[in-house]
Amino acid sequence: MQQRAVSALLFVPPLLIVLVLGMPWIALGLGILAALAAREVFRILGGAGLPSMSLLGIALATTFALEAGAPAELADKAALLLAVGVVLAAVGAFARTDPRVGLLTWVATVFGAIYVGSLGFVARLGVVAPDLDPNAPLAALGATRGWIILLVLAVWTYDTGAYLVGKTWGKQKFLTHISPSKTYQGLVGGVVASTIVVAVMLWALGENPLGAIILGPLAALSAQAGDLAESMLKRAGGVKDSSDLIPGHGGILDRVDSFLFAAPVVTLYVVAVIR
Repeated sequence: MQQRAVSALLFVPPLLIVLVLGMPWIALGLGILAALAAREVFRILGGAGLPSMSLLGIALATTFALEAGAPAELADKAALLLAVGVVLAAVGAFARTDPRVGLLTWVATVFGAIYVGSLGFVARLGVVAPDLDPNAPLAALGATRGWIILLVLAVWTYDTGAYLVGKTWGKQKFLTHISPSKTYQGLVGGVVASTIVVAVMLWALGENPLGAIILGPLAALSAQAGDLAESMLKRAGGVKDSSDLIPGHGGILDRVDSFLFAAPVVTLYVVAVIR
């Protein structure tokens, strides 16, 4: 719980600042986080025996994150840059004398970039979100800020709810080969907590709160999947934390792992159901 409190103290002030500033500062902030997280990912991949071109991968991850928050008129151009980046990763891998090493280098470089670059969907959610009803309780925030806050609260509430319920009542564990502390009771508690918060936020944004019956579990379960994915990555790389950037509390990837999966899932829901 102390780790969660410290994380909140570290991340809430910058989050509030970029939310107040709005776009493009939100996208820029996510791009910086993606660059830092990508550096950690490629270090872990190296520890897992997967060679990569880390500098190119970091550049691709940052571009991907910035592209996700780009206005519609720029998105196609940014996507073209990503495609060129994939080509450059392949060309760079040609220099490896062992084709098997070259293939691993290409795959690991592109994987790391796309994995971390998914953080940009936090900004994309704000870009694609529909306008709020002027009579909605949080209408003054605007669609971009409102929907990003919904995502952040959904993920943080799941994490806190799962921890508290799991610590108090958790008995049956799952996927212990990836994360030995996860329990079914914590999973259910986190999903319920996240769904309640999503319902309140949907109402505050002028949407039907019953949508939380679907969106709440989607956000919660994708956040949990993101956490497990990073745990699998770290176990493969033989590390406890993604880095020691935050002394005693890990690195940037440890703090944003849930959003790498939850952000695109929530964005897809908004595009497919809300708009």
